[in-house]
Amino acid sequence: MSATRDQIIETTCTLLEAQGYHATGLNEIIAKSGAPKGSLYYYFPEGKEELAEEAVTRSARIVAERIRVGLKNYEDAAEAVQTFVRAIADSVEASGFSAGGPLTTIALETVNSSERLNLACREAYRNIEGAFAEKLAVSGYLEERAAQLATFIVAAIEGGIILSRTNHSGNALRQVADELGLFLRAIPKT
Repeated sequence: MSATRDQIIETTCTLLEAQGYHATGLNEIIAKSGAPKGSLYYYFPEGKEELAEEAVTRSARIVAERIRVGLKNYEDAAEAVQTFVRAIADSVEASGFSAGGPLTTIALETVNSSERLNLACREAYRNIEGAFAEKLAVSGYLEERAAQLATFIVAAIEGGIILSRTNHSGNALRQVADELGLFLRAIPKT
């Protein structure tokens, strides 16, 4: 893959996370990526929607890998999830509340306006849920229950991110982390 193409996608990921789909323009992507304007249309002939789809796919892949890496350091799934969500709170704060939830804004903005991006977001969330479900299954939860819990975890994290960014405090995510830890410890694994 081309370094220029990668830089365009990476810049798009950052901008979409910070300001959303509609507020992110192609000229801004070009300016911030340092790529020649012609390269955007060369690599993404279908325009902004194609580029955003690539950014969503990349963001989901990165997030799912971070989840897998973050969770593998703990044998206990409840401790793993709790610690991971607390780390998200720290990251959201460290970003000045512009990062966290790389899919949230684009998913909400495009749910009814772009089938292509809606499908990309659905797949992205499935990948992220899958990363949590893998850890839960390895920790002894039945596969179907692990998948259900993973959806619940992702929904709780997304809500915590929205509240943390809105309130300019990671406390909502820390509360989510603590409650998820308690919840997972209370659920029988079989």
